[in-house]
Amino acid sequence: MYEPQQSAPEQAHGPLAGFTVGVTAARRADELGALLRRRGAAVQHAPALRIVPLADDSELLAATKELLDHAPDVVVATTAIGFRGWVEAADGWGLGDALLDRLRGVELLARGPKVKGAIRAAGLTEEWSPSSESMAEVLERLLAEGVQGRRVAVQLHGEPLPGFVEALREAGAEVVGVPVYRWMPPEDIGPVDRLLDATVSRSVDALTFTSAPAAVSLLNRAEERGLLPELLAALHHDVVPACVGPVTALPLQAHGVDTVQPERFRLGPLVQLLCQELPSRARTLPVAGHRVEIRGHAVLVDGALRPVPPAGMALLRSLARRPGWVVARAELLRALPGAGRDEHAVETAMARLRSALGTPKLIQTVVKRGYRLALDPAADAKYADD
Repeated sequence: MYEPQQSAPEQAHGPLAGFTVGVTAARRADELGALLRRRGAAVQHAPALRIVPLADDSELLAATKELLDHAPDVVVATTAIGFRGWVEAADGWGLGDALLDRLRGVELLARGPKVKGAIRAAGLTEEWSPSSESMAEVLERLLAEGVQGRRVAVQLHGEPLPGFVEALREAGAEVVGVPVYRWMPPEDIGPVDRLLDATVSRSVDALTFTSAPAAVSLLNRAEERGLLPELLAALHHDVVPACVGPVTALPLQAHGVDTVQPERFRLGPLVQLLCQELPSRARTLPVAGHRVEIRGHAVLVDGALRPVPPAGMALLRSLARRPGWVVARAELLRALPGAGRDEHAVETAMARLRSALGTPKLIQTVVKRGYRLALDPAADAKYADD
């Protein structure tokens, strides 16, 4: 009977050890990256967008002046950082006191508790906030109150609000968008291209998205480079697309990509979701009396983390597709990236793979035929039956 040997506990290296996660965020990317690295992941950061500095944002200034000149009946604050940024930008333009005075005289709605905190920190008081933190509930309240002929200002934050503005206008409201933190393409597209290449080649195991515009930007860049079909194929089958919430997921879902999302739309739960999702997708095999778990760029042998070079991982994955079966050198050569026709490259990569695994007997050489994983006898029978 197969009994895995006990070794270093997984906690020593973290649940995401051996996986590479792509981060597309511009804002709070450092925080997200730190959370992922703390759990063992390798992080490839490529901000798919850049944020227009508030002090330079002529559209925000124009919207602020319009609200000062023509008072709204209702102001909807959607994000804490956006609301704070708006007030700080107004201060910088010498309009801070005027904006706060204007907001004291309107019906001020806050999307959630963080926004309530930002409103109260500014010396204001919200009239109402939904317990669900849902814009749908905010819309339901406004429509129930009646918005015919009313002027409604909505603090935007780079995120689309599907149906929200349209529904208010159809109900007779005049809607003024306050575009806090507008997104634009990154000035340096190089990191995005490298992340796209890594995704298409399956060198990353997951892509994280914290805003819908970032998803749109990445998809658009893939289309510009002629890589959209390959990107979608990777996200459909091999690379986990992880979104912080349903609004963020919309652009991917429009292309038929199923995403994973945490129940609470926060960075912490997003990382915890990956801590469950990625290890659950790893291939685990009983080999030569050891428990072997194949991850993105590393292998756990009895719980001990063994980093493996890309060529070695390519060979190991080829062997693991048919565990216990002999895989010919010619087939393994085709799996090696850029190896050409020299079968000696297989022997070199195999020697490095065995060394990296630290247990050479995991892989057997079958003379004149190729190599095989030394699958345990009981498991061998199971895979033969399958």
